[in-house]
Order: sequence, then structure tokens, then C-alpha cells
Amino acid sequence: MAGALHVEARWLDGLAAVVNARGHEVCTDEPEEVGGRDAGMMPTELLTAALASCFCLAVAHVAAKRERELPGLQVTVDAERDGRELRYGRLRVEVAAAVPEDELAPLVERARPFCWVSNMLAADIDLTFVPVSIPHPEPPDAGQPS
Repeated sequence: MAGALHVEARWLDGLAAVVNARGHEVCTDEPEEVGGRDAGMMPTELLTAALASCFCLAVAHVAAKRERELPGLQVTVDAERDGRELRYGRLRVEVAAAVPEDELAPLVERARPFCWVSNMLAADIDLTFVPVSIPHPEPPDAGQPS
């Protein structure tokens, strides 16, 4: 598939996993109060981090194309959910920079189509889950003389 991405997550233990994309790794975990060790961001935090960083780059890109500087550019994402629902239904993306709001607002609007993550979150996407059986992994010291 043209323009495809490939990301792998490997379970470590408990509620922790390591995620790899193009050789870059990040650990995910859950907070201690829900049974994790708090060894990394929660997956939902990674998703909102992806949105914040992608939109930050999109705004910077649009500003650079217009030869505008945005000192202190920062994007903050707040996610809210209703009750115990297992999804966040509201995302608020705040874009801040040391320029007047009336100069920043048009750049924010122009950046929206360039943010791959917000485009994906807003789209009706085809999400498929495929189970695959693999051989049982050998213990780390398998094959080593004792």
C-alpha cells in the first residue's frame, strides 16, 4: 500500500509494552493506581501527544511557508471523556505563540489540512483487527550451555 506506516508493539509485562517504528522505541504503561508501574506514557497520552506534535509541526510548516516566525510555539491537547466510557469524545487543541491572536488564528486554520493525525482522528477509517498465531518464543537463555 502506498504511503503505509508500520508500527509494532511488544508486550513487556503487566500493563507495559514497547512500541517500535523505524527503529525508534517508546515504552507505554499505565499508572500505578490502575495496576501499571508508570514506566511510560499511557497509550491514550501517546495518541494525544501524536496530535499535539503533528499539529505543532503543521503550524510551523504553514508559518515557514509564509516567512512568519512563531516564537514559543506550543500546542497543548486536552482530552475529555464522559463517565466511564472507554474513549475520549472531546479533544481541545490549544495553539500558543508569542504573536497576536489575530495573526496566529489564520495560521492555525491553514494548518488544519496538513495535520495527518487530526485528519485521521476526524475520518471514518477502516479499522481491522487480525489475529495471527506465531511460534512460542524461546526463553532468553535457550540454547546457552549451563
